[in-house]
Amino acid sequence: MMGVIADFFNAFGALATYLFKKDKESPVRSYLFRASALGLVAYGVWWNELLVPLFLVSATWMRELMPLWVPIVLIVVFAHLWVWYVRTVFFEKTGYVLLEIKLPREIMRSPKAMELFFSSTIWSRGSVTFVDTFWDGKVGPWYSFEIASFGGDVHFYIWVWPKLRKIVETQIYAQYPTVEINETPDYAARYPYGPEGRFMWGTHIKLAKPDPYPIKTYIDYGLDKEEEEEIKVDPITPMLEFLGGLNKGEQCWIQILARAHQERSLVHGHLFKRPDWKDEAQELINEILMRDPKTKSTRKESATGFPIMPTLTDGEKEQVEAIERSLNKHAYECMIRALYFAEGDAQSEIPKSIPGLIGSFRQYNANNFNGFKLGWYNDISDETKDILWFTGLRDKVSEYFMKIYGRQLYDAYRRRSFFYYPYKNFHVDKPFILTAEELATIYHFPGKVAATPTIGRAPSRKAEPPPNLPI
Repeated sequence: MMGVIADFFNAFGALATYLFKKDKESPVRSYLFRASALGLVAYGVWWNELLVPLFLVSATWMRELMPLWVPIVLIVVFAHLWVWYVRTVFFEKTGYVLLEIKLPREIMRSPKAMELFFSSTIWSRGSVTFVDTFWDGKVGPWYSFEIASFGGDVHFYIWVWPKLRKIVETQIYAQYPTVEINETPDYAARYPYGPEGRFMWGTHIKLAKPDPYPIKTYIDYGLDKEEEEEIKVDPITPMLEFLGGLNKGEQCWIQILARAHQERSLVHGHLFKRPDWKDEAQELINEILMRDPKTKSTRKESATGFPIMPTLTDGEKEQVEAIERSLNKHAYECMIRALYFAEGDAQSEIPKSIPGLIGSFRQYNANNFNGFKLGWYNDISDETKDILWFTGLRDKVSEYFMKIYGRQLYDAYRRRSFFYYPYKNFHVDKPFILTAEELATIYHFPGKVAATPTIGRAPSRKAEPPPNLPI
């Protein structure tokens, strides 16, 4: 019940945002629409001549058409609850395992190795028949790639289904033969939420532009070329430096949820087919090149009837090349969460650590490309705060719902839940798309260029025994 009340407050404050997506970037339109909506409600309450007849007419029509719409509603509700039930049973039977990857002192592999890992490992698409989906509750697997810091000690984790553990370990060893992989207890389950004196702040990280625009990847930083380790620039190092710089009493967990992208239809439990990001990418390329989607020629012609070739800037050329490169890569539906904890004296670091967490994703941004920005976080929206300011309850309500949202976000993190219930699309319209190249950029095992001393590393390097040892 409390979750419903919390969602009501958040939805009320962002009413215009949900109804008109363009209003996300225009606070003026958002406030005007909200004022209009409140005025309409006030008018209807004050002069019931508007609402009462409309309500009576609607009730009459609903009563007359009950034999038609009631069975449809019952069927939809039953199908929804049944799929939820069989999937819950499937998840309980499947279980999970958390693997920790300990890095050697030196890694001489570029992020290309991790891209190969993603392309060859997390490409299973799960159920393919109606029986699999609606009777067995099967779904395609998803993975969680995590980086966590405990007082400055940085660790790499991969959350996976037990039946896929062997595949994950084999493919990691194929690309990084000197790492160590061990099963470890779930750190999120061992760190309960809510004790007095412990602060928690959590957020979603989302894309700043539509899916077809790629982020700045390791290829753009030149890590696909053979260069001396000392002159390489690895985009993951700012994040590792931030995590390694946390003090005792601080923790930060970063979670990247990913599953293989595919066209989902009724056989996958979706009533309506969703648009594919590749179609949107092709439309964007055609728009930049000003060409007809069918003929691939320019849409504009000169007075003599010849096509006018568009003059592209260097930035537009880079955009087209990057988008076309992404179209040739495996794509994944992703979600990024980040939680920050502080207790005791470490709470004095909160004003510095939270901006540092948000800033640790900015190196992937570029003006001509995509990037990451702050998404929803465990607090009521700014619009709601403005409305509550008139009542004098802003601070109390914000503190109250910050705890509720924080508990939900922590539980969603612990369950690694986003693609399915109980936290399906939690405070997000849909997952965003990252290619294998982009995913490898934000999650890979760094080489010597990352000098963070607190990264969890293997104590020694593995090596084969000499072939001439006496038996």
